[in-house]
Amino acid sequence: MAGFLIRAAVVAIGLWLASQIVPGIHILTPGSLIAAALLLGVVNAIVRPILVILTFPITLLTLGLFLLVINGLMIELVSWLLPGFVVDGLGSAILASIIVSLTSWVMSGWFGPPHGRIEVVTMRHHGRWE
Repeated sequence: MAGFLIRAAVVAIGLWLASQIVPGIHILTPGSLIAAALLLGVVNAIVRPILVILTFPITLLTLGLFLLVINGLMIELVSWLLPGFVVDGLGSAILASIIVSLTSWVMSGWFGPPHGRIEVVTMRHHGRWE
């Protein structure tokens, strides 16, 4: 649960940055920002995997670039479900998704494993096995 909340906070920062940079993204209240971040996390966990599977052939044909459209559609869906979060069009949503992704990538370096490395912990038994 704590990991989900940390990721939601990072997404909220990304959405706020997107609203400052992209002209078509509008967040009406701070509560809307928090709700949008939480809802985007839920949508990305439930709806996005289904769309990725259904659009796999077109994703292969575009060498993965269609995933940008899917990410933009997830932001559009959140704006459709949440009145305080307004997205003017798919282009704005795609740009916002790029900003949110970049923000998440940068922040994962701070909140992830030290120095971005995966740590492996091994346990060894000293003595005889019985």
